[in-house]
Amino acid sequence: MKVFVTGASGHVGSALVPELLRAGHQVVGLARSDASAAKLDAQGAAVRLGDLDDLDGLRKGAAEADAVIHLAFKHDEMYAGDYQGASDADLAVVRAFLDELSGTGKALIGTAGTLAYSGLGRTATEEERISSEGPRGAARNAIIDARDVRGAVVVLPPTVHSALDVAGFIPILVRTARATGVSGYPGDGANRWSATHTLDAARLYWLAAEKAPAGSVLHAVAEEAVTMREIAEVIGRKLNVPVESIPAERAQEHFGPLAFMVSRDAPTSGERTKALLGWEPEEPGVLEDLEAGFYFEER
Repeated sequence: MKVFVTGASGHVGSALVPELLRAGHQVVGLARSDASAAKLDAQGAAVRLGDLDDLDGLRKGAAEADAVIHLAFKHDEMYAGDYQGASDADLAVVRAFLDELSGTGKALIGTAGTLAYSGLGRTATEEERISSEGPRGAARNAIIDARDVRGAVVVLPPTVHSALDVAGFIPILVRTARATGVSGYPGDGANRWSATHTLDAARLYWLAAEKAPAGSVLHAVAEEAVTMREIAEVIGRKLNVPVESIPAERAQEHFGPLAFMVSRDAPTSGERTKALLGWEPEEPGVLEDLEAGFYFEER
């Protein structure tokens, strides 16, 4: 297949592109800078210059491909506090792809996050439905409800971790602990996040592009529930700083861009995804990766 990938030079994309190439697929990666283009070229992928605001260019990229994997998101806007704005931009991209691919039966693999399941009070499964009113909900639902397109959504945990992870949630927590001198957790720290390794997530996107049935919700979850306190304790030990509870009224001050999501509780299962696609996570867990030490090196 010829696969068009947005976010191809980013965190998960950097692992996905080699996986697709090794599987014998052609890859065209979206690049918004010369540096990103050079990275993709070095991996053996073709390059389409552009960004998420270039909807006409995205449509052309989709029209020329057999499958689209949409990883890119305006994370800078999200971390600046405009999650809704970033989500609206994402929905515009998804609609552009769906308009172009309608009637072709080609694959469109989108991306969502497990923190959208926060507040269920139980472990979320692939059967969950998300309101279109919430951030990224409308884009997710548009893909899985699409007709005449083989649409599927990979739902990523907040902790997609590995040495490739330089700007995700774990690096932000490490930088916060280093800057404040405290490795903090919200409240009693019992709230749970799911997790998976970058390489395992990349393999799931590859499998999804090849064979996910239309309408699939795929959970890229290797670990269902890791508590925030467990994460904070390892960070504190590695940095030799105290581990402390951060009350809700100080969350914004301490956690900064993660304050609006750090207290969410969203344990999530990936068992149905594993059974559907034969996906088996093989890489280390998040606490093991934290213990390995690379998150605490200058990168």
